[in-house]
Amino acid sequence: MDMTAQSKEWILHSVIFSLKHEKGSEEERRFLEDGQRILTSIPTVTNFQVYKQVSAKNEYNHGFAMEFASQADYDAYNEHPLHVQFVNERWKNEVEKFLEIDYAK
Repeated sequence: MDMTAQSKEWILHSVIFSLKHEKGSEEERRFLEDGQRILTSIPTVTNFQVYKQVSAKNEYNHGFAMEFASQADYDAYNEHPLHVQFVNERWKNEVEKFLEIDYAK
């Protein structure tokens, strides 16, 4: 997104995490792919990215990042049934640890 076009309410939502699954496993691949597929289907989510965390400075393995045009869009995402379902059925069961960071300009 062009920085000059971003609203003052713009939010970058990021979460770094480690899964309970073995690195390189089918379960790990499925979680990352399902997360991307499910969360990008929520209308207010833009520029969704899946990352492999490579720094030796922390113990996390993966990252999801996405952008929202406004606080209202971010709130709509948090309350969206698909997000709530993903968190309750997958995230809480498959994520070992995580750190969530939200940025605004």
